Amino acid sequence: MEPQTNVLALHSTVAKHSTLAMDIDIAQALDFDALEINSGKLEAYLQAGYSESELQALLKDVPVTGIGYLRDIERQGAEREDLFNEARRLFELANLVGANGVQVLTGPINVQAVIDFQATGNSTHYSGLLGRDSAEQYALTASNLAALADLAGEHDLLLYLEALSWTPLNTLDHQLQLIERTGRRNVKLVIDYWHCFTSGVAPADVARLDKDVIYGVHVCDSLAFAGGIPNEEVLRDVPTGSGVLDLAEWTAAVKATGYTGWWSCELFCKKQQQQNSYVVAQQLKALLSGLVGR
Repeated sequence: MEPQTNVLALHSTVAKHSTLAMDIDIAQALDFDALEINSGKLEAYLQAGYSESELQALLKDVPVTGIGYLRDIERQGAEREDLFNEARRLFELANLVGANGVQVLTGPINVQAVIDFQATGNSTHYSGLLGRDSAEQYALTASNLAALADLAGEHDLLLYLEALSWTPLNTLDHQLQLIERTGRRNVKLVIDYWHCFTSGVAPADVARLDKDVIYGVHVCDSLAFAGGIPNEEVLRDVPTGSGVLDLAEWTAAVKATGYTGWWSCELFCKKQQQQNSYVVAQQLKALLSGLVGR
C-alpha cells in the first residue's frame, strides 16, 4: 500500500487553549489526516494522572507527524546537560504516541535576548551563541545537533530543524549547512513560511531545495515586515490567509521540489485562538486543501 501523500495535519496551536482530547476530536471531526502535537499537551495529560498506556490508547488511531519542540539546541556547559535531558524526555513521548519526528529549534528562543544583545552586547535572558563568530556558531550547533540525532536514532526518530528567524543561524542556507555538517541522515528541516520570509528567504530559494531534505511544511502568514529583528508575537498575530504572504506562491515553491509529505497550519492569531476552534480548524483545513490540491 502506497503511503498517503500531501497529508494535512492539525497543529496544536490551532486550538492552543484546548486539551489533547479536544485536539483529537477536532482532527477526527474535520477529517484531518494527522496531528502535529506540542509536547506540553502530552505532558499535561500525563500530569493530570493518566498513565502512559492511557495516552497510547487515546492516540492509537491518530497518526502523529511529529511533536515539538526542543529549544535552543546550541546550548553549552551545564545548559547542554539540560538540553539532552529534555531531548530524552521528548524522544520517549514521541515513541509513546507513534510520532516519527521531533522538532528542534535554534536559539535563543526568546527574541528579547536578541533585542537586548543588539542594544547593549548582553542580556539577562539566555543568549546562546550571540556574539560568537559564525564559525563557532556553526561548529557548536552542528556538534550538538549530531549528538541529538544519534540519540534520536536510538529511538528510531528523526529531527526536523526549524531555524527561528531572529536567531544567528536563521536562513535556509544556514540550516542546510548545519544538516550537512552533522552528517546524519535523520536530520531534516521544516519549511515555515513566516520564518523564511522574515529571514530574507524567497519562494525561489525554497523551490531549489532537494525534496528529500524537507520533512514537513508549516503554512502560515505574516503582517508587513520592514526589517530588523522580527517579533513573532506581533508579526504572526494575523489570520492565515489575511496577511502579506502569497501563500499560493510559497506552496507552489515547495511543490516545485517534488515534495508530497505533510502540511500543517501553525496559528499565532490571538483572536482566532479565542474563537470556536472547530470553525477555525475547518477554515484552515479548507485553506490547506485549496493550496495543496487535496
